[in-house]
Amino acid sequence: MYSFDYERPSGVSDAAGTIGEEDKFLAGGQSLLPTLKLRLAQVDKLVDLGGIADLKGISVSGGEVSIGAMTTHADVANSADVKNAIPALADMAGNIGDAQVRNRGTIGGSIANNDPAADYPSALVALGATVHTNSRSIAADAFFVDLFETALEENEIVTKVTFPVPEKAAYAKFPNPASRFALVGVFVAQTSGGPRVAVTGAGPCVFRQSDMEAALAGNFSGGAVSGIQTDASGLNSDIHASADYRAHLISVMASRAIDAAG
Repeated sequence: MYSFDYERPSGVSDAAGTIGEEDKFLAGGQSLLPTLKLRLAQVDKLVDLGGIADLKGISVSGGEVSIGAMTTHADVANSADVKNAIPALADMAGNIGDAQVRNRGTIGGSIANNDPAADYPSALVALGATVHTNSRSIAADAFFVDLFETALEENEIVTKVTFPVPEKAAYAKFPNPASRFALVGVFVAQTSGGPRVAVTGAGPCVFRQSDMEAALAGNFSGGAVSGIQTDASGLNSDIHASADYRAHLISVMASRAIDAAG
């Protein structure tokens, strides 16, 4: 690990004002710190968001679940409010990584990093969530841009994520047995605006499966999507799974998620 400076501000405005071009915000650190340890990245300064109390916590009001950016996966998984409002979200959070990752990793860190195999991006997109920052609000559909890329601008900090409570929802993933990242994960939700199907792990970035959404609009059942194939071109292909295999898994995981939701 290369040397760097460290700051732990107590407020969002202080944190935003101390970040430079070669600096990084530190949330849970589950992706950033291993990268720094292996000297695959170098920063001049880490700005630790862990001391900002306003970035933590969960609340439910008016048919909406609000989760602070520095809330850990374990807190989401164990929250009675989340379990009652969106049980699929609590279940998903409870199956991220292992116990150590769940107790250190945060929702804000996960979505800001936008790992192609992360679980949370599919939940945000499927549920039609909104990402709130220190300067604006961004719809989930517009937040995730590409591989490890989001709509966040320099000095912009995720403060919370709000989720509309769906009529029903579920998540199913085929995990890498070592890392528990999703080789393919599919989050399905029946929302006030219709069915939404979001896929993670399969491509460079989370995406919606519009053919499945159209099929579910008339028949919300696993059988409605079982014959729908996803084009494998553009999907990830690596030592863990080929693009064709990932395309097949999308149909399988989607059917399982729909049956679990229904």
